[in-house]
Amino acid sequence: MRFVGIDPSTKTGFVIQDANGNVILDKEITSSVKGDPQRFMDLASQIINFIEPNDFVCIEGFSYGSKGASVDIQYGIGWLIRARLINKKIDYVDVPPTTLKKFATGKGNVKKDQIPVPVYKRWGFEHKSDNVIDAFVLAQIARSLKTKVDLTKYQQEALKKIS
Repeated sequence: MRFVGIDPSTKTGFVIQDANGNVILDKEITSSVKGDPQRFMDLASQIINFIEPNDFVCIEGFSYGSKGASVDIQYGIGWLIRARLINKKIDYVDVPPTTLKKFATGKGNVKKDQIPVPVYKRWGFEHKSDNVIDAFVLAQIARSLKTKVDLTKYQQEALKKIS
């Protein structure tokens, strides 16, 4: 079984790990397609092409408190990815943004730029894209939900928030 983390956006963070937590793939997925919803569809297709039948996926949930034009884009991309996962019969779990942050740092209210250092200290993973770093944490959460992994107390608490 492989563990996949997806941080959906116009620059989607995407990470695949093996059962031991080794990174198989880490990349930021973008689209050169102009115009929506075609761009959303292209992003979803690229993502789904990396997914295998026995993969277990954690995808960052929607930030329901966010406002502005980018929210429509986030929902469009997010729902298309989820629909494609369902069509492919891939198990996935939505992980609220605050849960991702707590799992990575111990606090659910940190800013996105406060996540890379704790991730590097805990797992030795670094990437130039904060979206890929979030996807790495999501893949770690997926692995933690399905295998025996040593977790900190705050990580155990974070996992309790995932339904």
